[in-house]
Amino acid sequence: MTKKVSGGRPTDERASAALKAAALQLVREKGYEKVSIAAIAQEAGVSRQTHYNRWNTKADLVLEAVFEETGNYAAQPALEDGKSCRVVLEEFLINVFEHLNKDRDTLCSIIAAAQKDATFNASFHKNFVLPREKMITALLHRAQDCGELSRGRNPEMISTMIHGAFWYRLLNRGALDARLATDITTEVFERPPVSP
Repeated sequence: MTKKVSGGRPTDERASAALKAAALQLVREKGYEKVSIAAIAQEAGVSRQTHYNRWNTKADLVLEAVFEETGNYAAQPALEDGKSCRVVLEEFLINVFEHLNKDRDTLCSIIAAAQKDATFNASFHKNFVLPREKMITALLHRAQDCGELSRGRNPEMISTMIHGAFWYRLLNRGALDARLATDITTEVFERPPVSP
């Protein structure tokens, strides 16, 4: 979340946008560990203090930039447009995979950095991983309400398994494509219900 400068005056959003754009560009080019705050500020054409007026650390800046970029690809699925939950899930996963492919190296470097910093890791999980897990879990609950998914299934566990599948592919350089989205959706919606 963008902070305010002392005295409560709103920050210059152009400077914030320039810093986030510079952070994404440099991290994509060089990897998270090799990018400094000084380099980001120089690329954005602002001072380092301008960065610190808005974010406490490089991690805070990079994560906010990535979160905003993610929102362009993986926004909350629309549930009221007449599509089946199965179709909505497949389309949502295709959009997620598009972003993961675009920023695969960036996300891998961020994940690696998060393993070394507990605070960074907690922020990454809270602001990047958990919101998308909640979106899919909510969609699966909706599928149960609509009769598309058996009441015998566990939406929270299914959501965890969906994310496990594509994070595994991401970290192991596997394909993240429409075929995977279809395969996951088929597994979710065509698996026989659990016997009582």
